[in-house]
Amino acid sequence: MQLMSIGDFARAAGLSPKALRIYDDLDLLRPAEVDERTGYRYYAPDQLEPARLIAALRRVGMPLERIRTALELPPVAVAAEVTSFWRQTEADVRSRRVQVSALVADLRSKESIMTTTRTPRTRTAHVIRQGARDEQLDAVHIGDALWAVADGFGGAPSVAEDLVRLLAAEPEPVSAERWDELAAECAGGIGDEERGSTFTAIALKGDVATIAHLGDSRAWLRRDGVLRQLTTDHSEVSVLVEDGRLSEEEARLHPRRAVLNRALAAGLPSAPDVVGVTVQRGDRLVLSTDGVHALFSASDFAALLDAEDPDAAVAAVERAVADAGEPDNHTIVVVDIHD
Repeated sequence: MQLMSIGDFARAAGLSPKALRIYDDLDLLRPAEVDERTGYRYYAPDQLEPARLIAALRRVGMPLERIRTALELPPVAVAAEVTSFWRQTEADVRSRRVQVSALVADLRSKESIMTTTRTPRTRTAHVIRQGARDEQLDAVHIGDALWAVADGFGGAPSVAEDLVRLLAAEPEPVSAERWDELAAECAGGIGDEERGSTFTAIALKGDVATIAHLGDSRAWLRRDGVLRQLTTDHSEVSVLVEDGRLSEEEARLHPRRAVLNRALAAGLPSAPDVVGVTVQRGDRLVLSTDGVHALFSASDFAALLDAEDPDAAVAAVERAVADAGEPDNHTIVVVDIHD
């Protein structure tokens, strides 16, 4: 039997060599042979089908132990196993929905406490660039107490620009309750199913920054030299990582890593996440589209934002994106909180 190198096997299976190494480390798919001298992995042609099955089951988030079980079953039994797994997943979601509804009702019944009604002074800088794309679909809003980035997709006219126009006409600051209405108004005007947009916004009132978020643009908080991501990407892969069903490395290699499951788009849920964070003097709030943060590790991005003032931080990020070839539209906003 002619064995295949890991590269040839990966191409035939529609996977990456790194994914195959992960499956080996997880004891899901061992190579047929490993060269003792070089450590090179070799696979047999009859391992192609199991490799493809593992990839498919990982994409839907099936736990490792159930995948191991499925690999020993005939196709009809695997289909039954997948059906059973998905029924339980849907049941779990229904149960959690009831719990979440009760929790939200309880929390909304409690009075929000703002330690100060005076909105602090801020210093802001931003940049928006087209990069190597044929057209600019990103958009940005810079207000006195409201800042937003949006990343359009599907071509012009940009849905991101539509959102920014709505925000420009909106009294500041936007209340937490108003964000659902704004998103619905913007999404309701999209007739082309190919077009859409992400957005992430910060509305500052008193010492509370309200963050509205939809898609895979991001909000960050840098405090005491530590950068923390405040939003969670609304993508298929992000959900699997958060649930512990995919590793960070698997997610980075996932073929559907850029597929959104929430956005301002026809056919997708468009209600944004809305959360609040208390800010203090010396905090740095950051907004970025994925044309920025997709290029850097978390530690590298944090280092770029270590500059003393917002203008220098934005300039450092802009240079780094250019050095990386600026393959996409990219936007960043930096807001420093003063007294």
